[in-house]
Amino acid sequence: MALDPGLRRLALHTLLAAFPGHVAPDWAGELLTEGLAGHTLFGANVGEPEQVARLTAQLRSARPDALIAIDEEGGDVTRLGHRTGSPYPGNAALGAADDPELTRRIYAAIGADLAAVGINLNLAPTVDVNSVAENPIIGTRSFGAGPALVARHTGAAVAGLQANGVAACAKHFPGHGATVTDSHLELPTVDVPLAVLRERDLPPFAAAVQAGTRAVMSAHIRVPELTGDGPATFSRAALTGLLRDELGFRGAIVTDALEMRGAAASAGSIPRAAVAALAAGADLLCIGAVVDRALVEAIAAEIAAAAGDGRLELARLEDAVARTAALAAWSATPHRAEPGDGDLGVEAARRGMIVEGDPAELRSPLVVQFVAGHSIAEGRVPWGLGPHLSGVEQIEVPAGETTPEALAAAAGDRPIVLVGRRLHSSPAARTLIGKLAAERPVGVVEMGWPSPWRPEGARVYVVTHGASLANGRAAAEALGLHHAA
Repeated sequence: MALDPGLRRLALHTLLAAFPGHVAPDWAGELLTEGLAGHTLFGANVGEPEQVARLTAQLRSARPDALIAIDEEGGDVTRLGHRTGSPYPGNAALGAADDPELTRRIYAAIGADLAAVGINLNLAPTVDVNSVAENPIIGTRSFGAGPALVARHTGAAVAGLQANGVAACAKHFPGHGATVTDSHLELPTVDVPLAVLRERDLPPFAAAVQAGTRAVMSAHIRVPELTGDGPATFSRAALTGLLRDELGFRGAIVTDALEMRGAAASAGSIPRAAVAALAAGADLLCIGAVVDRALVEAIAAEIAAAAGDGRLELARLEDAVARTAALAAWSATPHRAEPGDGDLGVEAARRGMIVEGDPAELRSPLVVQFVAGHSIAEGRVPWGLGPHLSGVEQIEVPAGETTPEALAAAAGDRPIVLVGRRLHSSPAARTLIGKLAAERPVGVVEMGWPSPWRPEGARVYVVTHGASLANGRAAAEALGLHHAA
C-alpha cells in the first residue's frame, strides 16, 4: 500500500533525527525539505565552534526553521565541551550554591554559547529531584534532593536559556530522580502514590511551566498508579492528564530518545514507540543518536499508517505538528542576546564547592585519580584536576587494582590527594583512603553526587558537586595546586 504523502509529511514534522559526523549527509537535508522537524546534535557532531556553526547553517539552508537540538546541561552532561569538559558547573553545584540569580546567569551563558553556533533547542535543564542518592543516571545533573530547591532553580534556568532565544526543555517528566536503574538500559519503576509524586517530583515541572518553558521532556519510567505497565512516554494519563490538564502546560512535549530500551523494548520497536508516544500526547519525538534515513522513513511510515487505520487520531497528529511548528517559530524569532562571562563558570563552581580542613597540610602532593565509569547520558568526557595542576604529578589508577603500598611508594614522602566520583560507593576506594590516611597527610576530592560518608583520617575533604572543567579548576585552586599563568 502506497504511503500517503500528506500523512508522511505530517509524520516527519514530529521527528528529531540525528546523523554521524561533522557534516550533515545529503539525506539529513533532504528530509528537512520534506518536512522533518529537525535534528539532535551529539558529541560526534561537535568539533570547534566554527565547525558547529557551519553545520547548523548547512541544515538551515535546507529548512530555515529547522529545530537543532542538543543536550547541553553544563556540568557532567555536555556536548559542546565533550572533548575537554564543560566550562560551567552542573546543576548539583548550582543547587549547593543556592543562588537562583547565579543559576540564571549560568544558563544564560549556556544559551549564548548555543545561540552563537546556531542551536535553538536545548534538551535541558534536568529538573528531577534526586531523592535517591544511588540514582545511576541523574545524580549531579539534579539541582538537589528537595523539591523546593529544585523548583526555584528550575525557573531560573529556564529564564536564562530562553533570554537568549534558545528553547528550554525541562526533563524528565514526571520525575526520574527516584529511580535506581537507567532508562537507557531498562524500564525503571517508581512505585509511589500520586500524592508522593505531586509533593516530591512535580513542583519543579510546575515551576518550569510557570517560567514559560517552551518544551518538557517525557521520561521512560513506569509509575504504576499513573502509567500502568508502560512508561510515562506512552501514558495519556501522564502527558495529557497530568502535564497538560493539571499543570497547564501548552508547549511542546518532547520524548526522551525512543531508541532507549525503556521505550523501544516496551513498545516492541522504535516505530511502534513513536505511535504510542504521539497517541499519549507527545508532540516531538527524539529518535536518539543512532539514526539513518531508513529508520526515519520506517518511523514516518508507521505513524502515517497508524493515522490512516485509526490507531492514531489524525487530529492528534495534526495537534502535535502544530505544537512543533509553534516551537520552531519561536526558536526562529530573534531574541535579545545576553552575552556570557568567561569567568562565570569557575566563579559558580567555587560557590558550589565545600572544603573541609586545611589545604596547607597538603603541599606538593601526588594526585591520584581513581578510574570511574560514565553513564550513557554523560558519555566519555574528560574530568578531574589534571588540566589545572601546576607542577604537580598526577597518576590514574583503578581503585580495585592497586594497593596502599603501591601508592605510598609512588608518593614517597609527599602527601596524597585522592580524586574520585561516588567514592562512598566503592569499598576498594574507601579502604585505600583509610589505610593511606592512617600513615600520611591525605586529601580527598569527591566529584560525584555526595553522601553523608566522610573519609576517616583525611586532612582535607573537598566536595565539588560535579566533574566539569570548571569544577576541576575550582578544586585545584582550593587545594593550592593551580596557579594562573
